[in-house]
Amino acid sequence: MTKFAIAVTLLGTTLLGAPIVAQTAAPLTVIHAGRLLDQPGKPARGPSTVTVQGGRIVSVTDGFTAAPAGATVINLETSFVLPGLIDSHVHLESDAGGTAGLVEGVTDSVATRAFRAEVNGRKTLMAGFTTVRNLGGADGITLALRDAVAAGWVVGPRIIDAGNSISTTSGHMDATLGLAEEFWPVVQQDNLCDGADACRKAVRLQIRRGVDVIKIATTGGVNSVIGAGVGKQIYPDEVKALVDTAHLYGKKIAVHAHGTDGINMALAAGADSIEHGTMIDAESIKLFKASGAWYVPTLSTVNGYIERLKADPNAYPPAVYEKVQWRLKVTGKSLEIAYPAGVNIAFGTDAGVSKHGRNADEFELMVKHGMPASAAIVAATTGAATLLGVNKDVGSLEPGKVADIIAVTGDPLADVTVLKSVGFVMKGGKVVKGQ
Repeated sequence: MTKFAIAVTLLGTTLLGAPIVAQTAAPLTVIHAGRLLDQPGKPARGPSTVTVQGGRIVSVTDGFTAAPAGATVINLETSFVLPGLIDSHVHLESDAGGTAGLVEGVTDSVATRAFRAEVNGRKTLMAGFTTVRNLGGADGITLALRDAVAAGWVVGPRIIDAGNSISTTSGHMDATLGLAEEFWPVVQQDNLCDGADACRKAVRLQIRRGVDVIKIATTGGVNSVIGAGVGKQIYPDEVKALVDTAHLYGKKIAVHAHGTDGINMALAAGADSIEHGTMIDAESIKLFKASGAWYVPTLSTVNGYIERLKADPNAYPPAVYEKVQWRLKVTGKSLEIAYPAGVNIAFGTDAGVSKHGRNADEFELMVKHGMPASAAIVAATTGAATLLGVNKDVGSLEPGKVADIIAVTGDPLADVTVLKSVGFVMKGGKVVKGQ
């Protein structure tokens, strides 16, 4: 027998003689829910039991099932239980706005902004939003936060991140707007593109950074410090290059668009979602329906504007103030058109313009502008999950899905404002708020 064969034989004997250690099953958590909306869009169930193991849902049964020995029992028998909520449009780095936001952007360090993003993410999670899509930041802050949350280093919502948003020079994503010209050379501008080839490269740069989704702007923005309006500010060939390149790499593309011309141009080019969509018309509806694109209304922006102006009437420079007043007058009208027409609607707040942690304010505005509470909840669960491409894991409470679970006092199907006060939050099977 060779030395190698002897060694293998001895190793085999040693392994065979070693005691077999049984793998310990992950502990069970049993949740007793007074009422349960396990599948938004369907009727809520009465008393129910949700069993969780290894961060995922094992079973959902009627009644309060007795827990096995050793299981952790969570008593939510007087609560209304539903899936963790999803905000399809946030900006975690800040919620300063107007001139204060501009000053913050040039006086705070990258490290300070990173800590602020973590705090804002935690606020969002504690408000019951277990998944968010962060549509634009800088310096890789939210990409790093995404990974830190996924690794368990920090507590926060699951993040789908767009990295740096893209526009043309002097477009909504041009960070030099409002700054003196001598500062322009030190401001990151590789997210700006002029011409189809440059736009393809801008997308590829974000892909290289590891983004989950691409965000572009086809129109001007309310908060852009430039008096260029909110109509289209990009050519059709540039939009097509952006959309096609994103899709080439398997990434969805979210489009900031206020004016009708920019909305329809983006939809015709194959946009996956329209963010804000302030001036939707009949042609927009046809394009939405034909493509299956999603509309993310971001009504909560008006709350941010109103609160800042109340605290400081000069919060916005003149070029922005005029657009803010316009937005206050027209916000919600597009939702009043889109919802009855059967357009796909996903919940999104633009938190950052409005305050982080108050994401649920959007529900009240959605109902105000024509959506039933049940439909608004669908938009923030199964709808948003489908848009974000995470519906196999989140959005409903079904066996095999991730245990993202929240609970409130009261019935959100009757009074959607109770979602502003979430008392219990579980993310991935771990309780982060409540019991």
